[in-house]
Amino acid sequence: MFSDHPTQMQIAAETGRSDHSNFTQFAINCTNSPLPISRHGDLHQIGAPRLSDGVSALISGSLSEATKHAYRSDMIQYESWGGTIPSSPERVAEYLAAMASSHKAATISRRLASLSKAHRAIGGDDPCKSEIVKATLRGIRRMIGTAQREAKPVLREDLFQILERMGNRPKDVRDKALLLIGFAGAFRRSELVGLDVADIEHVGQGIVVHLRRSKTDQTGAGRKIGIPFGRSRWCPVKHLVDWLALAGIEEGPIFRPINRHGHAVGQRLSGEATCIVVKQRAEAAGFAPYAYSGHSLRAGLATSAVIAGVSTLSIRRTTGHASDAMLARYVRVGDMFTDNAAGAVL
Repeated sequence: MFSDHPTQMQIAAETGRSDHSNFTQFAINCTNSPLPISRHGDLHQIGAPRLSDGVSALISGSLSEATKHAYRSDMIQYESWGGTIPSSPERVAEYLAAMASSHKAATISRRLASLSKAHRAIGGDDPCKSEIVKATLRGIRRMIGTAQREAKPVLREDLFQILERMGNRPKDVRDKALLLIGFAGAFRRSELVGLDVADIEHVGQGIVVHLRRSKTDQTGAGRKIGIPFGRSRWCPVKHLVDWLALAGIEEGPIFRPINRHGHAVGQRLSGEATCIVVKQRAEAAGFAPYAYSGHSLRAGLATSAVIAGVSTLSIRRTTGHASDAMLARYVRVGDMFTDNAAGAVL
C-alpha cells in the first residue's frame, strides 16, 4: 500500500534525519537526500566514487531542482516500501508489481528510472535493465494501459469567456494579465511565474519576452518570444502593463501573491498558484475545473493556433517544441474536425 502523504520515516529521510546508521550522503547526482544502502555493505564497498566538494557541486548543478526533488521523492517512496540500494532485479520487480494496482504506468516508469539512476550513481549493476524487470513493466503497461490524463486546453473562445466573468479588483487585474500572457506566450507555469520585469522588452509591435531558462533549456541558453498587441479588448500587452502599473511593480517578479489588503507582496507567485488560478477562473466561467491545469494555457494556444491554420513552424517558435513530433498531440486535437471524413459525407 502506498500513500502520497509523508510518513515520519519519509519526513526524516527528506530532511536528512534518520535512525538508519547505514545511510550515505552520496545520493542521486549529489543531492542532499540520503539513499538507503543495504545492510551487507557500505558505500565504499559497493563502488560509489569519492568526489571532491567542487565536483559534487557541479554534478548537483547538472540537474534542475524539480528533477532532484522528483528523485528524492521516489527514493523516499522506495525506502518506505522497504527497498534498499543496491537491489536485486527480483526485488525491483516486486516493487513494480506492488504499485500496479494503485499507480499509473507513467508514475511507475518514472520511479523505475529513479531507481536506475540511483544504482548508476553508486557505480553498481543496474537491476532495472534486467529482463525480469522489463517484462514486469511490459505486463503493467498491458494491464493498466499507458494513456496519460491530459489537461484540457483553454481555447481562445474559452479564454475570452473566462475573462468576461472577471472584475476589476487587484486580483482580477493580475489574473487577467497572468492568463493572457500565459496563453499568448504558450508558457509552462514555471516559465510564467519565473518572469521578471527585466525580461520584458517593449517594441513597436508589442513586447519581446526573454525566457532565460525553461524545462527544456537547463543550460540557460534562453530564447525570445514575441507577443504582439491584440486586436480585441483582450490585448495581453495592455493587460500586462495595467497590472504592473496598478501593483507599482518596476523590478523583480512580475506575477506575485496579493495580500488581504489588495497589495502585491514582494515574493514570486508559485507554479501551483497558477494552476489554482486557472481552475478557479474556469469554474467561475462555468467550466469543470478538474479538467484544467496550469498546462491548459500552453495547450490552448497551440491547439487554437492549429485550428486557425497557423503553420507548425510558427507555433513551435512560440512553444519552443524542438520538432513537429513533439507538437503532434496538439495538432491531432486541432485537426480533429478539419477535413473530417464524417463531416464530408453527413
